[in-house]
Amino acid sequence: MIIVNWLSITESLLFAAGDEGLTLKQLAQVLEIEEFEAESITEELKERYEKEEERGIVLIELAGTYQLATKKDHAPYLKKLVESSQPQTLSQAALETLAIIAYKQPITRAEIEEIRGVKTESALHTLSAKGLIKETGRSDGPGRPILYGTTKEFLDCFGLKDLAELPPLSEGMAPSDSEEADLFFEQFEHVFKNES
Repeated sequence: MIIVNWLSITESLLFAAGDEGLTLKQLAQVLEIEEFEAESITEELKERYEKEEERGIVLIELAGTYQLATKKDHAPYLKKLVESSQPQTLSQAALETLAIIAYKQPITRAEIEEIRGVKTESALHTLSAKGLIKETGRSDGPGRPILYGTTKEFLDCFGLKDLAELPPLSEGMAPSDSEEADLFFEQFEHVFKNES
């Protein structure tokens, strides 16, 4: 008889799912078990992470979705890593993605990609790592996709008191094809060039 290590497999699945995470239903389907069994496995895994102080990650649940995350205690070190290993510049793709999020938040990755016409996974990762955007919840649509919004650091970085201070866009125009947004992209670039 083969003994399956559900904890190890679940950990691998959660790691592979990344910041999208997995619901109990998804875990149960992949593992071919009942949802209550998937819940028991995630709870056991969560407890082990919490008990083992030498572990650097934890299992969290956000809006019914489970995902692996780093321990809050390690935030100062993670911040140093991000600040020291990444140049303080943003690609045009990241700038466009950031402007779309700023103007249209909360917004899903699919909605951003529809506006830009290209994939945005890399840009979202970069913006998140720089602390300029964050997950703000989940959409009520199919699959409950993650909603993105800007952070306080975004406002601080661009000298804004609140989002109302963003340059106005012409009505009915997407940020990627308006002159106002182009000016805003230039402002983004100027800020990041001065920081580097």
